[in-house]
Amino acid sequence: MCNAPFRDAIGKRPYRSSYKTSNVALAISTNDNPEIRECYSLLGTIHDPEIPVLSILDLGIVRDIELQSPLQQEGQVRVTITSTYTGCPAMDTIAMLIRMELLKKGYKKVEIMTAISPAWTTDWMSQEGKQKLKVYGIAPPDKRFEIPADGIICPHCGSAHTRLLSEFGSTACKSLLQCNECKEPFDYFKCH
Repeated sequence: MCNAPFRDAIGKRPYRSSYKTSNVALAISTNDNPEIRECYSLLGTIHDPEIPVLSILDLGIVRDIELQSPLQQEGQVRVTITSTYTGCPAMDTIAMLIRMELLKKGYKKVEIMTAISPAWTTDWMSQEGKQKLKVYGIAPPDKRFEIPADGIICPHCGSAHTRLLSEFGSTACKSLLQCNECKEPFDYFKCH
């Protein structure tokens, strides 16, 4: 992909979000374009189809929003997303949901780009998103455990006396564990 700045037909650079990090809140609050902030708000209402408690902003998969032409003009926007892992089946659905939401808002052309570099990491998830996972019953990613192993904290009772049942849980990005205290099985969102 070319790193040269995109220019429109008359040579003006389009409005872009400043989101090149995992801090979505910072990107939204520091962006001086209210239309891009509104786009982020709209995307914040879209939830991951595999983990419906998390928005796509909580997951940190929205990398960039580029307003190529404001709504009052041609209404063109480009959204760049990154998959949580290669081959994630939810990404096509997420791209469709983004497109539908922005078309519903009035944009006439919505382009969804997928960036594979740098690869997504669980560090890009918001702290609020990690807390939502825990409340939902999924152990949030914990960098102390690069490979899911015994000792991951149970989201149900808080015990560290847990054991790995399977490297793969309800989706490929999660592992299945069981708590030795409350005996409840639970998913663990793997670190990437």
